[in-house]
Amino acid sequence: MKQLLLVFIGGGSGSIARYLLGKLLNTSSSPIPYGTWTANVLGCFFIGCILGYLLKNNPVASQSIALLLATGFCGGFTTFSSFAYENQVFLKNGDITSFALYTFGSVILGMAAVFAGILIAKFF
Repeated sequence: MKQLLLVFIGGGSGSIARYLLGKLLNTSSSPIPYGTWTANVLGCFFIGCILGYLLKNNPVASQSIALLLATGFCGGFTTFSSFAYENQVFLKNGDITSFALYTFGSVILGMAAVFAGILIAKFF
């Protein structure tokens, strides 16, 4: 039951943070949904930092921290479903350039952010 509560609290917090970020950064005048993009790249960075730190330091409470922050918060904060939908809209509208920039930029920067997070975690 404790594990479910940790994921619930983290996921709710991550979802609220993603919603607020989307309200702040997603505008109808921008061709790229920067709110979703930023949430996904930041989420990748956060999970790299969190799991990199836990792997390095192996604290006793690592399972609880991983459930709250990695599974819960990062899971609620990042959004593959929105990413997939937004790409479908680009393709439907024939906007291949935005589709390509958004897709490849998200994947490449997301992976780089995970690696950067793990690298940074080595210093803590």
